[in-house]
Amino acid sequence: MKYLLATSLVVGSLATLAPAAQARDGIGAGGAAALGVLGGLAVGGAIASANNGYYPGRPVYRAPPPVYVEEDYGPVCHFERRRTIDPYGDVYIRRVRVCE
Repeated sequence: MKYLLATSLVVGSLATLAPAAQARDGIGAGGAAALGVLGGLAVGGAIASANNGYYPGRPVYRAPPPVYVEEDYGPVCHFERRRTIDPYGDVYIRRVRVCE
């Protein structure tokens, strides 16, 4: 991070001290814009591909340890949908837990 800050400080100071270039017979405004975009993509790609140590690499799959579960000898329950009618005559379908 320190090197990036120092480099950007040096480049920024050189860019402000340099006189404006006069390209009269050279490249046009559209070409300059295209070169600027191309240079930005190249620098962005270089920064993005730099291995800065934040990402350790490809993920590794490890199987979870086995889990032993004791059998539950309680009642066997399940949910059923039942149609109910309220005192006003409206029909509702509700889930009801039924244990056998």
